[in-house]
Amino acid sequence: MITTKPRDVQVFPLSPDTTILRSRTWDRLKFEIEYALARGTTANSYVIKGDKTALFDPPGESFTEIFLAGLQQRFDLKQLDYVILGHVNPNRAFTIKALLDLAPQITFVCSNPGAIALRSLLEDRELKIVTIKGEETLDLGQGHHLQFVLTPSPRWPDSICTYDPKTEILFTDKLFGAHICGDQVLDEGFLVFQEDRRYYFDCLMAAHARQTETALEKLSELPAKIYATGHGPLVRYGLVSLTQDYRKWSRQQQEKEIQVALIYASAYGNTATVAQAIARGLTKAGVAVETINSEFAEPAEIQAAVEKAAGFIIGSPTLGGHAPTPIQTALGIVLATASKTKLAGVFGSYGWSGEAIDLLEGKLSDAGYNFGFEPIRVKFKPTDATLKYCEEAGTDFAQALKKAQKVRVPRQPVSQSQADRTEQAVGRIVGSMCVVTTKREELTGAMLASWVSQATFNPPGLTVAVAKDRAIESLMYPGDGFVLNILAQGNHIGLMKHFLKPFGPGEERFGEIATQEAENGSKILNDALAYLECTVDRRMECGDHWLVYAVVEKGKVLQANGLTAVHQRKSGSHY
Repeated sequence: MITTKPRDVQVFPLSPDTTILRSRTWDRLKFEIEYALARGTTANSYVIKGDKTALFDPPGESFTEIFLAGLQQRFDLKQLDYVILGHVNPNRAFTIKALLDLAPQITFVCSNPGAIALRSLLEDRELKIVTIKGEETLDLGQGHHLQFVLTPSPRWPDSICTYDPKTEILFTDKLFGAHICGDQVLDEGFLVFQEDRRYYFDCLMAAHARQTETALEKLSELPAKIYATGHGPLVRYGLVSLTQDYRKWSRQQQEKEIQVALIYASAYGNTATVAQAIARGLTKAGVAVETINSEFAEPAEIQAAVEKAAGFIIGSPTLGGHAPTPIQTALGIVLATASKTKLAGVFGSYGWSGEAIDLLEGKLSDAGYNFGFEPIRVKFKPTDATLKYCEEAGTDFAQALKKAQKVRVPRQPVSQSQADRTEQAVGRIVGSMCVVTTKREELTGAMLASWVSQATFNPPGLTVAVAKDRAIESLMYPGDGFVLNILAQGNHIGLMKHFLKPFGPGEERFGEIATQEAENGSKILNDALAYLECTVDRRMECGDHWLVYAVVEKGKVLQANGLTAVHQRKSGSHY
């Protein structure tokens, strides 16, 4: 996303005593999959000023300077009593160090895992910490008697939410957020944020849906009127709707028939980022994920997850040429628990060497496990292309499990006359043979499509049905551009065969196909009958597909005398 807007801090009073400071960027902040829509983000911090003053969640290093400048303009840092941390990470520690230089008197409030992480990150500082273990409260005076709720997950084992009964504001940390930047503080017209909030859930919450549902149950006892989120617009007008959606999405994830155990440890966050991208590929392909952070999981939890799962994926950083002890312990449990019929996967990140990944691959290979994808080795921080590769690897893993499950349960042979009449009738719906091509920055995609239809005259628009497990799906969100290449009858077989074949993660989709570049950067196939350059306007979830509505920006017929190739099917149960 290209922008000339500088980063800034937007200040807004939520109540006479409560203020939000939104550190804003219109650029993509990080190379993590939840930022992939590249719509900017806000890092939301809050200040409650009662008899005592508390600051919630100072932002990460990207905003340190402008945030502290904005904070000092409005508040006397010598009067700052508490800093409440919804979670602790190395990025946030940079700002905390700078804040301590200005306000050494502050007391930190966080969970026990958060306190351990904070002391590790700031081992050279003397810290005053109040540790939240369960039912503790904090009285700031003037009615602000804060209540804390532990909401741990594998990605954020130290997570806590905080409720202020005076304002009925629930500070939700990572829950209910969205990575989107704008001037709007609250969510008036909340439906416009629905896609971004769903994408955020799918990237961050779906892989630990069980823990998310547990957190929702705990928070349901608090009569909140506003969700003060860590990112994006605050939730007020859509609070009931979004809460119901979170429950529904969490339940849907847990009800999936096939489950994968995703076990990892992460030293600097890079391995966790890779795990998150793989999990995104698994969940979008209709497979449930039980994410386990081996640093905080009990052996019995790991064993139970592996026993239940159809496959397992294990990831590790390399520290001093070795895998950390929690991963070695988890590997031993996996080797003792998982049957050899279960599909395996290995990934990891490293700085100068990758021995831990080699160790995992070697032990599992020697034990006789088959791998669902080639071991993934990521040096330093993952890039956009790396994350897309990891997502596609996760999808391939899921599809292999689904295929294997079908093989184990053979279908009874039936004659044509016994075939379901409804499927036959649905199959008689014909569609034009097309190839959809996309490009977002350095990422490209392509797929064969026949579920295409004109949808509107003014503006000229069309719909494309995209299966949830297609790699291209993640490149077709509102604002993304694509080209619809309409194939010509009698000249479509070669292109159809090329784009029908399965592509491996990160594999080049076009090969020696003759193309040119459209204005939106996507590929135009030179042998197409016609093409349309389109911009995605909105999406609708429809069973196992997304229905994508796009506005046609421009187009051209390349073969004036040609006819459109159409796809004839005998069954409506498959392409």
